[in-house]
Formats: sequence, C-alpha cells, structure tokens
Amino acid sequence: MTLRVAIVGSGPAGIYTAEALTKQSAGPVEVDVLERLPTPYGLVRYGVAPDHTSIKSIAHYLRRVLEAPGVRFLGGVELGADLHVEDLLACYDAVVYCTGAMVDRQLGIPGEDLPGSVAATDFVNWYCGHPDAPDFTLDVAEVAVVGVGNVAVDVVRILAKTADELRATDIPEQVLTALAESRVKRIHMIGRRGAAHAKFTLKELRELGELLNADILTFPDEVAVEDLTDLSRQIRGNVDVLQSWSTRPPQDRPRRLEVRFWLRPVEILGVSRVEGIRLERTRLEDGRVVGTGEFETIPADMVLRSVGYRSVPLPGVPFSERSMTVPNEAGRVRDREYVAGWLKRGPTGVIGTNKSDAAETVRTLLAEVTPQPSRPTLDDLLAARGVRPVTYQDWLAIEAAEEKLARTLDRGEKVKLVGRAAMLDAFGGADRR
Repeated sequence: MTLRVAIVGSGPAGIYTAEALTKQSAGPVEVDVLERLPTPYGLVRYGVAPDHTSIKSIAHYLRRVLEAPGVRFLGGVELGADLHVEDLLACYDAVVYCTGAMVDRQLGIPGEDLPGSVAATDFVNWYCGHPDAPDFTLDVAEVAVVGVGNVAVDVVRILAKTADELRATDIPEQVLTALAESRVKRIHMIGRRGAAHAKFTLKELRELGELLNADILTFPDEVAVEDLTDLSRQIRGNVDVLQSWSTRPPQDRPRRLEVRFWLRPVEILGVSRVEGIRLERTRLEDGRVVGTGEFETIPADMVLRSVGYRSVPLPGVPFSERSMTVPNEAGRVRDREYVAGWLKRGPTGVIGTNKSDAAETVRTLLAEVTPQPSRPTLDDLLAARGVRPVTYQDWLAIEAAEEKLARTLDRGEKVKLVGRAAMLDAFGGADRR
C-alpha cells in the first residue's frame, strides 16, 4: 500500500521532509506539500536577501524535490481557513507541520508601538516581495537596527546600498524605486553584548566593510576584547574585522553605518512617531547582561528590531508559549502528527540544518505509521469547498512571468511579482482564492 503524507509548509524544512520521505520509505509514498502562499520555498524566497544569490540558489535543489515522482505542491491552501487538522488526518496517513518561525520577537520596552518602530522581519519581507508585507517609504534620515545577527546585517546592507547596486537582483521594482528615493543618511546597528558575542557570520560581516555607498565605523572601547585565546576562529575573525573598522578613516560617502555594542534599548522615544531610542550601557555579570545606569540617546526616525524569530501556533496543533515551538519527541507530536524545522526546534541553525532535522522526524514517522487501504482524497474535499489550489505548473507560470518582467525592465534574470493578484494573473488564476 502507498503511504500518504501531508506536509504543511513549503519552506526548506517542508521540502527536505518530502525528500526524506521519498528516500527513506521502503514502500511507495505520496507526499502533498501544502502552502498558504501561491509560491514555494518559504525563507529561501522571502527571507534571503536579494543580493545573496549564492544562498538563494538552494531553490534549484528544492525545485528538484518538488518535481520528484510522488510529490505535489498545493499552494494557496491554508490550515485553519480552507481545512483543519481533522481533515488532514482523514485524508492522509500522517501529517508533518513545517511552518517555520517568521514572526519577530519584541523588545518589550516603552514606545515600541510608535509609528516608525517596526519588525525587521516586516522590512525583510518587503524587500523580498512577500505578498503580506507592509509598504515602506524611506523618507527618514536616521535608522536604528536593534540586533547583531545576520538578519540585522542584511537589513543594514540593503539600507546602505544604492538602488543601482541592487538592480540586477530579483528585488521587486517598487522596492527598488523606494530605495532609489531613500533619504537615509545614518544607520546604527546596536547590540546588547560585546563584539565577541555577535551572532553574524564572518562572510556577512565582511560584506559590510565592502559597501561602496557608506562609511562604516566602530568605537574602540566597544569592540575591545581582553582575551581572544578561548574564542573560536569565527569569533576571532569577527572581532578582528570590527576592531579594524574603529581605525578606518571616513571617505565622506553618502551614508554612515555605526556598529555599536554594550548598549540595550530601554525606550523608544517620540510623541506621534519615532524620534529616537534611549539606550543603557551594559556589562556582563555572571554571564548575564546587566545595566550600568549610564544612558545614551540616539536620534532615529525609524527603529527596526531584529532580536530573533518566533513561531506562531497553528489552529488545532499543540504549542508551547514558553519555547514557541510545537512540543515533540524526535519530531512526534501526537498519533500520526509530526513536526520539523524551526517549528520543531526553534529558530536555530542554517538552511541546511533543516535537512538532518527533517530526516530525524521522518525516521520517527516511518517507524510508527502504517498505510491505510482507503482514505478520502484532499482533492475532493477542497473541490467540495470551492478551493482550487495553486499547482506546481501554476508556480512555474509565475516564475516565467517574473523572468519576462526582468527582460521588460532590463534587469537580471527575474524580478519578483508582488501581491497575490499579480501572481494569480500570471497563470490565469484570478478566480482562485
């Protein structure tokens, strides 16, 4: 008999799970990858910066999985709206939840809800063309980015670059126009701990030092590290780069990027919108960050918080508000229900980490689940509810439309379509939800 599995989420975790099922299963298997958006690839499409083409190329690998025999992509299908957990368990032998962690963590300080204080995830979604992203106009002079991880590095790099530098990428045309009209002159990237604790990788950090449109600097006392002996090669490299920027003479470039450490936000200032951010100098005490009582205020017209991702609950699926994950044992949630990716373990690791994580979940699933001879089909259930999924062929039509748009605009290989309507129009699916 054929094992039938539904995967909720078509990002790397979901597609790696589909691949593991096709490779590990001793018998025939059919896998449906369900996605609420019309497009697959999740974080690879909507989280990787447009100028990081080498990382985005992982989509070619993921594409082969979706084109493998026995694997189907069903876009525009949302759990909790178009169907429910009970529907999936009726139609499939097992269900795997792989919806990731794409909501930002909050700072929890006064003023965080002021206009101009936004999640870096919203900004990333905007420049990556996510259909649910808000619009941004960069009619501000100073921007504070709170966080010193790779997402923060991506955000400040996009803010610092010129539109011409991004023209050959797949960044949406309306985003490129907004960047061309940007009034940003000064960017502050702020970390609560020291240079040796920053989470960015050396390659991404060095890219900031190669910016043509922005001077970059650090402050000697903030990047000083007493002893590098026990630090990893990666961290020593980061510290060396950060310390070298403290002596780099400015070149009077149009923008200025200041990378700050040992400062924690305590309040976002402003009356009707963001006007600045108040910071407290910090130090470590028994491994914990504590305030020193010394404060500094930085003028800012926009604050982008980039202090981590968190998952959100799925309707009808267990969820821990403490860990912000679905409780599981080696991927098992409940009878015939499983989880993989960031929803399983939290937002840790790189894209490739999801491959071994998915393999573990699939091993657990295959050891427990027995195919059943007769189940209703999801196709009939969706048809009865008037839901017409976006097929893989529809997705290829969206890709083709993006490639055509790039040729029309004389820009790179493709330019992303923005908004569900434009995507559905690409394959004549305007009548679909």
